[in-house]
Amino acid sequence: MEHPLLSIVVPAYNEERRLRETLPRIVDFVRAQDYATEVIVVDDGSSDGTASVVEGIAADTPLVRLIKNEHRGKGFAVKTGALAASGDYVFLCDADLSMPIEDVAKFLPPALEGYDVAIGSREIEGARRYDEPGLRHLMGRVFNTLVRLLAVRGFQDTQAGFKCFARGAAREMFSYQTMDGFGFDVEILFIAQRRGYRIVEVPINWYYVSNSRVSPVGDSVRMFREILQVRMNDWRGRYDEV
Repeated sequence: MEHPLLSIVVPAYNEERRLRETLPRIVDFVRAQDYATEVIVVDDGSSDGTASVVEGIAADTPLVRLIKNEHRGKGFAVKTGALAASGDYVFLCDADLSMPIEDVAKFLPPALEGYDVAIGSREIEGARRYDEPGLRHLMGRVFNTLVRLLAVRGFQDTQAGFKCFARGAAREMFSYQTMDGFGFDVEILFIAQRRGYRIVEVPINWYYVSNSRVSPVGDSVRMFREILQVRMNDWRGRYDEV
């Protein structure tokens, strides 16, 4: 395969059912483009048939490849995929495709250029949310306020699972990542902002998935702890250049 413009990284934990539907949609989108793309699915130690689904599709689709991890968390799966990517742009994509895969075009030239990190945003002008419960939205806004106060300044939505990185920036930022859980988003953006990388928010269409694996209460508590851990890591010099 020629050098890819785009690497799509899909972290997956027990996503057998979803990937049967969503991975073929990603493949169909990729095949319709006039640039080379690789799709990297990182299996986070699933106990279901996630790996078998990906392997079955990859057998007929060389642009898809599977990486198997022990179960350590979404953050570690994302880090594994991002560091293995070879595309000029590295796009993080949730397995549920709560953002339509077609919105990837918003993150790539000619639609968007001159950035290091592009955050898929559900909050800025032009973004649209569909079917999200009011309480879930409120909890997200409270968490975002904490993020802006304690870690990453100036962005309305740091937690959507759809983000794009210029390759060089991705390699540096993810090499410093320490968070294995959902708090990795805040950590990566903290590192990016600390290094002076150019960060932009991109409005996306986002569809609430009722059986999402995110627990609004439990994961919010864990992510708050991880925000504090990011600040502690910074104080200890974990993100200093070497």
